[in-house]
Amino acid sequence: MKVLITGGAGFIGSNFIRYWLKNYPKDWIVNLDKLTYAGHIESLKGLQSNPNYQFIKGDICDEKIVEKSMKGVDIVVHFAAETHVDRSIIDPTVFVKTNVLGTNVLLDSALKNKVKRFHHISTDEVYGSLGLDDSPFTEETNFAPRSPYAASKSGAEQLVIAYFITYGLPVTVTNCADNFGPFHDPEKLIPRFVTNLLMGKKVPLMGEGENIREWLYVKDHCRAIDFVLNKGTLGEKYLISGTELTNMEVTKKILALLGKDKSWIEFVEHRLGHDFRYAINDSKLRELGWMPQMNFDKGLEQTIEWYKKNGWWWKPLINGRPIVDRVAQKSYG
Repeated sequence: MKVLITGGAGFIGSNFIRYWLKNYPKDWIVNLDKLTYAGHIESLKGLQSNPNYQFIKGDICDEKIVEKSMKGVDIVVHFAAETHVDRSIIDPTVFVKTNVLGTNVLLDSALKNKVKRFHHISTDEVYGSLGLDDSPFTEETNFAPRSPYAASKSGAEQLVIAYFITYGLPVTVTNCADNFGPFHDPEKLIPRFVTNLLMGKKVPLMGEGENIREWLYVKDHCRAIDFVLNKGTLGEKYLISGTELTNMEVTKKILALLGKDKSWIEFVEHRLGHDFRYAINDSKLRELGWMPQMNFDKGLEQTIEWYKKNGWWWKPLINGRPIVDRVAQKSYG
């Protein structure tokens, strides 16, 4: 089987490629990635010599590159996206272009090439923000995006479902909680806080750390996608939950594992449109037989150990980024 992974040099995409090659060693993987600020070829170190792996550098908005990548493909797993909310506030246009137009280009090519499955990776952020006592999101929750990033992912997801309804393209969708684990770009909350502390710097926490997120270990996410590809119903979407924690709770756990106290926290202002809470009811997915294998505390401990041992991967990302990137990284949580 030939599998096209878009955005396979990104955090979740690179973990998924490693997962798939390990569990389906006879399959052929094509990785299409533009290698933007969030795509790192170093995340795929060691795979270049695998005869069942091919990397193509290219933009999902480029019809010729997409068509070349799609030839003979059985399954598309579409990770490629602009994902950082702060960046979407600074420059919404690039998010609309990549996340909506790029998805449309891929769908057109998948339809033309008669792929057997197009699986789209979406996010819980398309549903907006919850109050403290609100029920968790389900597959039936209405879209209510509150950032340009979330709006662009909403548009992409609706296009995917429209291609199923209108053209019969065999699609599935998953909406996941916030991921964490190895190869997570150090502009995001957990890896930023970990790498800051490893470098002797304070962690910038928004507000009082009261905002609530669910955290999903990336390898459990990879397993969930596999479950949906093998057992999911065409045209359906499945939510993937994690462990619900305040940002302060996450911060305290990181501090404790690195032997630091609360004096290492630098409180900063909330970003624009900062959603208060995300929470997911993923009973539909669990009915397929998926259950997370990693609890948050153990996953966090393993993640921190990975960053301790792999400064070769994350230090160049922090030191080599231009000023405009650092502006987008000022606040977290």
